[in-house]
Amino acid sequence: MQARIRVVVAKPGLDGHDRGAKVVARALRDAGMEVVYTGLHQTPEQVVETAIQEDADAIGLSILSGAHMTLFRRVLELLRERDAADIVVFGGGIIPEDDITELESLGVSKLFTPGATTASIVEWVRANVTTQVA
Repeated sequence: MQARIRVVVAKPGLDGHDRGAKVVARALRDAGMEVVYTGLHQTPEQVVETAIQEDADAIGLSILSGAHMTLFRRVLELLRERDAADIVVFGGGIIPEDDITELESLGVSKLFTPGATTASIVEWVRANVTTQVA
């Protein structure tokens, strides 16, 4: 029996719009993944701590506030500092194409922009996130 993929879905920063994050969390859960939704207004430190405590395979960040460069960068830095860089980071939101290129060069695995389907997100997670063996 293969272990289920564990994903932390988080809304870092001051962004208060969480409908999309909840829809994605539900789609991942309905696809058989274990999902921990952290709720609104999380700090990068809280997100990374949750991912480590929950033994997550991936972190999905939803950012609509315009603070994507700062928040993604900080999450990636904290994962490296905590020897948890093997946790896949992906996300979504309103992110300009130039910023997507830069975020991917920093280590964000995939960014979904408005219009992405839940099916495409589930498919990408299944294809690109593997469960960690303890």
